[in-house]
Amino acid sequence: MPVMKGLLAPQNTFLDTIAKRFDGTHSNFLLGNAQGSRGYPIVYCSDGFCELTGFARTEVMKKTCTCQFLHGQETSERVTQQVEKTLEGQREFQTEVRYYRKNGTTFWCLLDIVPIKNEKGEVVLFLLSFKNITDSYGKSHPGSNTEEDGTHNRKSGGTHLSQARERGRSVLYHLTCQFTNRSKRKLPNNVFSQPTLPEYKVASVQKSRFILLHYSMCKALWDWLILLATFYVAVTVPYNVCFSAPDDSEPDNPDCDSASRTTIVSDIAVEMLFILDIVLNFRTTYVGPAGQVVYDARSICLHYCTTWFVLDLIAALPFDLLYLFNISVTSLVHLLKTVRLLRLLRLLQKLDGYSQYSAVVLTLLMSVFALLAHWLACVWYVIGRKELASNDPLTWDIGWLQELGKRLETPYTNGTVGGPSLRSAYIASLYFTLSSLTSVGFGNVCANTDAEKIFSICTMLIGGVCRTYCSHEMTQTDFIRVHRLPQQLKQRMLEYFQTTWSVNNGINANELLHDFPDELRADIAMHLNKDILQLPLFASASRGCLRSLSLHIKTSFCAPGEYLIRHGDALHAQHFVCSGSLEVLKDGMVLAILGKGDLIGADLPGKDQVIKANADVKALTYCDLQYISVRALQEVLELYPEYGSRFNEDIHHNLTYNLREVKCHMQITSETVWPISVFGVAEFYIFVTYILMTIKPLSFHGLYSYVLYYIGMCICVLFELESLWFSGFSFIPTGPSQILSLSSTLTGNEQIHHTLLQSKILTFLHSF
Repeated sequence: MPVMKGLLAPQNTFLDTIAKRFDGTHSNFLLGNAQGSRGYPIVYCSDGFCELTGFARTEVMKKTCTCQFLHGQETSERVTQQVEKTLEGQREFQTEVRYYRKNGTTFWCLLDIVPIKNEKGEVVLFLLSFKNITDSYGKSHPGSNTEEDGTHNRKSGGTHLSQARERGRSVLYHLTCQFTNRSKRKLPNNVFSQPTLPEYKVASVQKSRFILLHYSMCKALWDWLILLATFYVAVTVPYNVCFSAPDDSEPDNPDCDSASRTTIVSDIAVEMLFILDIVLNFRTTYVGPAGQVVYDARSICLHYCTTWFVLDLIAALPFDLLYLFNISVTSLVHLLKTVRLLRLLRLLQKLDGYSQYSAVVLTLLMSVFALLAHWLACVWYVIGRKELASNDPLTWDIGWLQELGKRLETPYTNGTVGGPSLRSAYIASLYFTLSSLTSVGFGNVCANTDAEKIFSICTMLIGGVCRTYCSHEMTQTDFIRVHRLPQQLKQRMLEYFQTTWSVNNGINANELLHDFPDELRADIAMHLNKDILQLPLFASASRGCLRSLSLHIKTSFCAPGEYLIRHGDALHAQHFVCSGSLEVLKDGMVLAILGKGDLIGADLPGKDQVIKANADVKALTYCDLQYISVRALQEVLELYPEYGSRFNEDIHHNLTYNLREVKCHMQITSETVWPISVFGVAEFYIFVTYILMTIKPLSFHGLYSYVLYYIGMCICVLFELESLWFSGFSFIPTGPSQILSLSSTLTGNEQIHHTLLQSKILTFLHSF
């Protein structure tokens, strides 16, 4: 039976690797979709980029990789064109550019664009890195206000840009090492002559050939052999200690000598097994705290040295070598061997590792129960021997050993001489302890003295605890056998169970909290779900509303490659990503990459309305999720109507990606060619205004153009237009929030007004 494997499914750790590799100076980055034909939309935005620019992640996710929302009056048009050509050519590019934050302040930025390829060599993403160089740029470029100066100085060499480029490329180089399955090494001097790029793909596991997998069949067989050796030690060591007489008493007793010497060969063999097991443990993978399998040799050694190494080393000390030197310290050797019982602590680890297999757990528990009875039998025999030695044999004969000798007609003579054999005494001891543990004793072997009665009481208490603890329930293996699931579903079910067990050890929080009072359950639920309740979406909710919401929040887990949501599925919940990363796919294209702290779902449906997903949501890595069902959300909002209206307004702007399917109610044919029949009245106003401002720039100062533009803008705001689609192309602007931000940027700036409008019209016409 294999052990718990841990989280073994192959993962696409691209996003996690970038987050780890990018330190504080390189944490401002975007990921854009390089496929499709809608202007390279942004699919992921880092927290550092949001802090740098002042834009929220939900605002940035609606934009494109050209980053025109960062453009201003002093942003170079030449650099803008270079960025567009770089994206179209899917090349690397780096430059210094002046960008504008959301509040209108400017900053100099080192922009680095790198294409990301998949395992097929196709460019699927763009990585855009932004480094704020405002302070250093002013020192190295005194009096410079344009990007041309930065470009000139970069060509001359020896400037800040070359140094920053080297630092930026070193980060990308380490990323490349991660995805090309090469070990991290020192950056060579000619890294720029042959650049290698990180890849967006499922990362394969790279391990040394000398690393032993903890879940392999060979390791499983070896573990069972070590487990049997551990049970052997647990049986023989207490028996030899308790049933062997001291060296100075009964020196001529053949039973004592037999008990001391017959197990020497097997004891030495067990010691050799334990020593070999120590060597193998230094090269065996293990499951980390997060459930991930660790393959790194150095990490394995450190982990073993800080956990089980000392215990295993003590248990493997070869005490039996003392016999080779004819040292007559039999009882001392047996006492020293008791330290080997520390290996039984490993049994607890095995119970946890095999806890998902009911048959194995039941077998191990029965073995532990029998082992406990054996130990108690040894103690019961020692008590009988001590009672014989401490009382006068002429006047005292009520001990259980004396009673046993009388019944077997082998009485004790002259104190401790004679009596039943060790074999008979051990069987009688084991019979008594098992009878006491199971509470089915018949009294033929009973406790007579005070010491024997106290021991009997303790034994019965231990037996009661064991009966309460040992229970057997139906598990997933029984379910699979009864319902005859196909192999593919069986494999997915078992892997899901293993991964979830690695995370929560089989604890169901909902069942655990079910019997608690509502007040306590609400407080615990608010603590467990504090991350999702701290979203800006719930900032205006009252404490009572938050407590009600927390009781409806559930947790879920998603393994790599599993689909959380499929295209066309009815959306029944809002999902919050606690850890891991997911990708939003449509027709094989990456529309968004979701990470920790992202909210995915859709705005609340109306009465008797069902919202269907417009894309697939697939896990890239192991993901912990929290979700609240739409029905539960609506029930809570009905109880708090003052917050319900605010929630319906804010949910649309707090979703990192909105999965609501947009349906066009007008059939587009070859006869439908006029913009007004496709985009509607509001879009037609914007379209005509752009055309007038582009064709006749001299009439821009006229009141007529302003009136047309702002009428169209107001209608867009009025109708809450969020996304306009025409034959798969996205029209600009994409919503009222973008129009408002655009109008605030253009007001009072005629030159940039004309430049941006002209650029957007060209982009729009190019889409046709």
